[in-house]
Amino acid sequence: MTLDPDPRRDALRLLASREHSRHELGVKLRARGYDAGEVEAVLDDLGRRGLLSDARMAEAYVAERVRKGFGPVRVRHELRRRGVPEPLIDAHLERGVDKWLERLMVVHDKKFGAGRATDAKERARRGRFLEQRGFPLDLIARFLRGDDEF
Repeated sequence: MTLDPDPRRDALRLLASREHSRHELGVKLRARGYDAGEVEAVLDDLGRRGLLSDARMAEAYVAERVRKGFGPVRVRHELRRRGVPEPLIDAHLERGVDKWLERLMVVHDKKFGAGRATDAKERARRGRFLEQRGFPLDLIARFLRGDDEF
């Protein structure tokens, strides 16, 4: 059983530290031993009062992850794992190809410097790094080939 017999208080403590999705907060509260029905009632109340918002969580999460240099593929996957609905994910990741190419270039240059890779082995290494950061393969290939003027 949990130390605090009040799921509302636990939920507010969790929300005070950072935004959570409804799904994510529900999982945490149920893991602390609270009854599923009680958890749903608390989540409904917090949502009605504007203290729990998947849209606000998605907006804050996307902004943070983009600022840290992650691409749309990885951020989308992370938001799905947190139970954010797909339409909200789409709405917050809509930045346009040019914006993502610009972000990819910033991440690349921070890691490797402004110069381009001169051989296939180095291009592959840089491509793997950018893929791991969550940028789409077509954008990575386009950037590494030098198809765009930056």
